Amino acid sequence: MQQFLKKIIFFTLIMLASVSIAFAKIPDDISKGLKTGNANLLSKSFNSNIELVVLDNENVYSKAHAKQVLIDFFKKYPPTEFEIIHDGGKEHSMYAIGKLETEKEKFRVYFLIKETNGKPLIHQLRIEKQNN
Repeated sequence: MQQFLKKIIFFTLIMLASVSIAFAKIPDDISKGLKTGNANLLSKSFNSNIELVVLDNENVYSKAHAKQVLIDFFKKYPPTEFEIIHDGGKEHSMYAIGKLETEKEKFRVYFLIKETNGKPLIHQLRIEKQNN
């Protein structure tokens, strides 16, 4: 019986660790959306309302309105590369900082992801010109 209980505890710990590890990774759709300038793909990971800062434009937008702001941004600045340079977090939230290179400018991207109804969603997104 004691052997069985140890196996149950071990299995439970493995499952909890795998859930934490699964959430610790930035979802691929976010990176891919930023890398390709695909606002439709990126917006699938938006919370219903998102704090969005794009250059000097800062506001809390609905998911649909934030998507349109990013469509306009990506038209003006088509991405050529995106790379996450730092990320971290705990339990049900995480953040990431990335470099976004476009045909015209280089930008620093910051985003905050929180788990909402079991799904990682972007609650804050900032795109600012990178100071050289």
